[in-house]
Amino acid sequence: MDCREKARGGKVFGQLKAKQEEELDGLNKVFMDDPKYNTDEDLEDKLQLFKKKFMDFDLNDQGDIDMMGLKRMLEKLGAPKTHLELKKMITEVTGGASDTISYQDFVRMMLGKRSAIFKIILMYEEKAREQAEKPVGPPPKKVISDLP
Repeated sequence: MDCREKARGGKVFGQLKAKQEEELDGLNKVFMDDPKYNTDEDLEDKLQLFKKKFMDFDLNDQGDIDMMGLKRMLEKLGAPKTHLELKKMITEVTGGASDTISYQDFVRMMLGKRSAIFKIILMYEEKAREQAEKPVGPPPKKVISDLP
């Protein structure tokens, strides 16, 4: 039984996440050393952001984003998709090689030309954070003169 199957919470879960973060940091180093990507401005900051987002949506802690993780990500952003649309997105990212998105595929997609889908996702998340807080309490009373 591997460590990921036994992780239920607390200390073991923290150790699992720390191990996953170390693995992703190692993959980030590979991207930092790759001449294809190392000319990108703020590459280290981008990779740290990608690592955080990837870990947030790796629901099964297996090191990849499956259909349910992608579905959750898009629902959280207010852009729910059908299973067929999700399959199409995953196929586009992985080139049809897998049913899940690995971290390498995720980073290549984010840094490459085919990153439109997830760049839009990150853009929506940023805009959601920038929105003003919703008013609390009951709404103000309306009067007939307020009507158009």
